[in-house]
Amino acid sequence: MATTAAVAQTTKSAPAATAKGLGINIANIDPTVKPCEDFFHFASGNWLKNNPIPASESQWGSFHELFNSNQAILRSILDDAAKNAGKAAKGSNAQKVGDFYASAMDSAAIEAAGLKYLQPHLNRIAAIKDLGEMQRFLADPKAHAGSVWYGFGVGQDEKISTQYAVQMNQGGLTLPDRDYYLKDDARSKTIRTAYETNLVNTFKLLGDDAATAKANAAAVLRIETRLAKASKSRVDLRDPIANYNKMTVAQANAAFPNLNLPLTLKENGLGAAKEIIVGQPEFLKEASAMIKEEPIADQKQYLRFHLVNSVTGALPKAFGDEAFRFSQVQSGAKQQQPRWKRMQASTDRALGEAFGQLYVDKAFSPAAKARAKQMIENLRVAYAERIKATDWMSAATKTEALKKLNAFAVKIGYPDKWKDYSKLSISRESYLNNLLAAREWASNYETSHFGKPIDRGEWGMTPPTVNAYYNPPMNEIVFPAGILQPPFYDPKADDAVNYGGIGAVIGHEMTHGFDDQGRQYDAKGNLRDWWTKEDAEKFNTRAAVVGKQFDAFSPLDSVHVNGKLTMGENLADLGGLTIAYAAFMKTPQAKAGKAIDGYTPEQRFFLNWAQVWHSNTRPEALRQRIQVDPHAPDQYRTIGPLQNMPEFYKAFNCQDGNKMMRAQAERAKIW
Repeated sequence: MATTAAVAQTTKSAPAATAKGLGINIANIDPTVKPCEDFFHFASGNWLKNNPIPASESQWGSFHELFNSNQAILRSILDDAAKNAGKAAKGSNAQKVGDFYASAMDSAAIEAAGLKYLQPHLNRIAAIKDLGEMQRFLADPKAHAGSVWYGFGVGQDEKISTQYAVQMNQGGLTLPDRDYYLKDDARSKTIRTAYETNLVNTFKLLGDDAATAKANAAAVLRIETRLAKASKSRVDLRDPIANYNKMTVAQANAAFPNLNLPLTLKENGLGAAKEIIVGQPEFLKEASAMIKEEPIADQKQYLRFHLVNSVTGALPKAFGDEAFRFSQVQSGAKQQQPRWKRMQASTDRALGEAFGQLYVDKAFSPAAKARAKQMIENLRVAYAERIKATDWMSAATKTEALKKLNAFAVKIGYPDKWKDYSKLSISRESYLNNLLAAREWASNYETSHFGKPIDRGEWGMTPPTVNAYYNPPMNEIVFPAGILQPPFYDPKADDAVNYGGIGAVIGHEMTHGFDDQGRQYDAKGNLRDWWTKEDAEKFNTRAAVVGKQFDAFSPLDSVHVNGKLTMGENLADLGGLTIAYAAFMKTPQAKAGKAIDGYTPEQRFFLNWAQVWHSNTRPEALRQRIQVDPHAPDQYRTIGPLQNMPEFYKAFNCQDGNKMMRAQAERAKIW
């Protein structure tokens, strides 16, 4: 337990007599800030002052530092693979990874090729003459048009989680959110103007004269604005019931006649499908109307731009420079990332599990996996205890909640079975051809699932990824090797550090199973209401308290966090930290209560939570993040949960009236 003496030591340097620890950098702490007034700047104030954002980044924090160190490992793997020209067995993963990265890094060859490898695809678009030919083009998985009109693919049926289903959703926009097309505030107008300039310049690079480029840009912007008007908001997209609309193929074809769905299904090897799950029917009705109503000449410019925009890294430097100039308006980054970083990310997207195996060999030990597994089970036990002790939930709902918790599948580090890339052909001739081949392979890989049993061994992230996720229809929590590294997880550090870092991440992903979206899926992953009406109402009332708290946070003038958009992540942070703390309190370290670096075990737990989330963000990126990101800015992810936790108040001896301590009536408590 925290004592007054130990808390007092948090505002001055740690005494020499206490033990030294790993995992928390005491130098990051700003002792001039009181922990009960602003814990974000107390825990990391010196780090924030001493770590300006690199010119090529829009944000810099612990995630980025870890990602950077992972990148160094990945770069050495890719450099070695690229040097082995002709040495690796043809068709092997090593050959594909090496040739893909080598072709991506050969900027001289890309410059010399110009539009040579793109031209056949542009010619195909140019040849489209009428609606029928447009339908045939859009139906062809080899068309490589980029993300146009709508989303289409195969995924798990959310109401029958044992089956794959054909799915269609809204899409077709270039800007990151519908509101950028529709709002008339200064920032939206600035982004639209910059986008129009980007469109004009891209068409000029393709050879259009100034007047033609301007007309083509206007056509693309008009088409996308019309799509934006038909699109649901990001908040509305968070309702899984409203975005699940199952239709027969005949019904969908009648509702969206100009999309020619029977042809699209046939061309994608899905001719046997009898039903389609439609996410946003009103959007698809509008897309169907547009494909018939919009002039074919304008639609071709829309396709042309989307194709080019999806492969700028594989085109001459002028295209990449133009794309970056536009991205700067949104991100605030001062310079482009070095090519090796961009091409490494491209290789990860295309062949992530092929070279992820090599990353795991270098960076993730079986011992680390075993300890992470034990932590997960410790948190599962703590979560079960919290559910049982919950005073607002009925016995019937608790039984279902515990059933779901116990059914969580856990994936740690890397897949047990790796993806088979044998049907993907990669050479050093053309990076553009490799990109398109990888895109076609990924599309075929996805559609090949249809009609087969659910592949429960599949991963949605590659091993080096610094992230984690909960997948509701699979009812699984997944932790790639990339995040199981310091500062989130350090086998040499004390339990306070690991529970305040990766423990809170584990608890976060578990809580996604019980947040406002995840709670609507049952133990088998089916979208099914397993709550009593009264319990659901009580949950919503408690969740609304969290929403109100985050609505009040304002990182920039006149800009507020959207409590509804960020609801799921905020609930997961609060639940995750609460459960991680409960699990930590069972450890020998917590029971012994010995100070390290002048801080009690409880204080170290909260310090690492805060230091994991420290970051500096450019104002442009922060404004965009608040509009499009379901995560709140890191400062509020840090303090938001703590302001509701009596355990935090006690650890740092906070008193009524301190900013970090909410009044009893204003606190949120769910688990």
